[in-house]
Amino acid sequence: MIIQGANHLAANANMVDALNVFPVPDGDTGTNMNLSMTSGAKEVKDNVQDHIGKVGASLSKGLLMGARGNSGVILSQLFRGFSKSIEHKQSINSEEFAHAFEAGVETAYKAVMKPVEGTILTVAKDAAKRAVAAAKNETDIIAVMEETLKEAKASLNRTPDLLPVLKEVGVVDSGGQGLVLVYEGFLAELKGEKLPETQYNGPSMDELVSAEHHINVQGHINTEDIVFGYCTEFMVKLEKDKMSQKPFDEQQFRNDLSEYGDSLLVISDDEIVKVHIHSEQPGECLNYGQKYGSLIKLKIENMREQHSSIVGETHSKLNTEMKPAKKEQSEYGIVAVAMGSGITSLFKSIGANAVIEGGQTMNPSTEDIVTAVKETNAKNVIILPNNKNIIMAAEQAADVLEENIIVIPSKTVPQGMSALLAFNPSAKPEQNSEAMKDALSHVKTGQITYAVRDTSIDGLEIEKGDFMGLADGKIVIKNKDKVQAAKELLKEIMDEESEILTILYGEEASREEVDLIVEFANENFEDAEVEIHNGNQPLYSFIFSIE
Repeated sequence: MIIQGANHLAANANMVDALNVFPVPDGDTGTNMNLSMTSGAKEVKDNVQDHIGKVGASLSKGLLMGARGNSGVILSQLFRGFSKSIEHKQSINSEEFAHAFEAGVETAYKAVMKPVEGTILTVAKDAAKRAVAAAKNETDIIAVMEETLKEAKASLNRTPDLLPVLKEVGVVDSGGQGLVLVYEGFLAELKGEKLPETQYNGPSMDELVSAEHHINVQGHINTEDIVFGYCTEFMVKLEKDKMSQKPFDEQQFRNDLSEYGDSLLVISDDEIVKVHIHSEQPGECLNYGQKYGSLIKLKIENMREQHSSIVGETHSKLNTEMKPAKKEQSEYGIVAVAMGSGITSLFKSIGANAVIEGGQTMNPSTEDIVTAVKETNAKNVIILPNNKNIIMAAEQAADVLEENIIVIPSKTVPQGMSALLAFNPSAKPEQNSEAMKDALSHVKTGQITYAVRDTSIDGLEIEKGDFMGLADGKIVIKNKDKVQAAKELLKEIMDEESEILTILYGEEASREEVDLIVEFANENFEDAEVEIHNGNQPLYSFIFSIE
């Protein structure tokens, strides 16, 4: 089932990629889901078992390490919960099969800070609910899977009724479409059929075109500003006598602790539970932990006092690349994600230890980020995703690692650069986290790209080949001429208070075009200083940073 589900998704990944509400790629849903599912399937192939719980564990491990983008991370969480529910079972019946889908949905919803309906989550939830209902009266797993797939397709068709942006463009959710493809592979294998390893032969692209769920979800799952005053960290050495001989339930532990604050991280194995939480009642958190065993390695810091101590402080800029010691860990490591040799060089010049190749059209996997973090050889590692579709993978990497990881939710390259310039190597991690997150709001981002198909959005009728101007991710102008589009966008995002305009020109832009834009900026915004860099980035002809 896993292998054919992965193969069917792979065969149709390009179709899912094409299902975007915007006429430009925004994370490549199909590519991300395909790479994530393929990683899970490979782990299963490499660990052949006749114990379904062990097969599930292999799938979960492979998906976790291969998860890319929001769609891939959510897919990994769906099957993490699915696999967890069957981990001790040699085989399962139809009812256990159905409840595994339900467990996957519960895990995935908990992984998203603010779940939004009308996305892959909704499709998974509705399908699981139908599976459970069917299994009450049906012992045939094939029949249960048929009902599960039938409801998944019906739910997918309802997504435009739940999200206004989907309704406006008249499309369905692409993440949900990817999940339907996986379920189609599952059913075919159960029935002993083989789906063709060719592109989808169903309705046309125009009929199926769908909006990527991350366009709608991502803004709801960003890391929130700290609202609880005490950064509380501790470890619990599990003691069976305190748990009444019951096995430790990580999810229940996490659920209970979540009532005491936010920024919660729980990592456990058979002996130790590691906890990080921001809370107003750190004592209550410690008391709860003691119910499971002995407390070790406690640390509680008053973040309000830390914040006050850095008010008015001038944050230094890193002008040289930080290099970790060969034997001893450095205090800080910084990992950034970027596309384009010029942008990569810029990040390294202002302090990034490692720059991962990735961005709009190719999101790095959790494993890519984990590898980069380890290579920094640092006690505290700061990750700058620089793309809204990479934030969840970065957070998942932080969940996997033992190091102290700080994910700064930068959605664009200018935001990432602004955050990095706010970094202070002599400050504490919590202080840097506050300062760098605050820096995100002090920069505006403009982007010029082109349409890959006709569409209508936000009242704009856009034709294939048009150049579009995006202001902080929202399409605000269109024009047949690239330079004219850039000028119109600058009028939208710059004002009298704009002090610095940084232009990163891409591989599709010429220096002559850059000169025309600089001339326009100097004439219309004479008080603003203009900086120019060859970013050599794909997809975006120009990226503007306004401070």
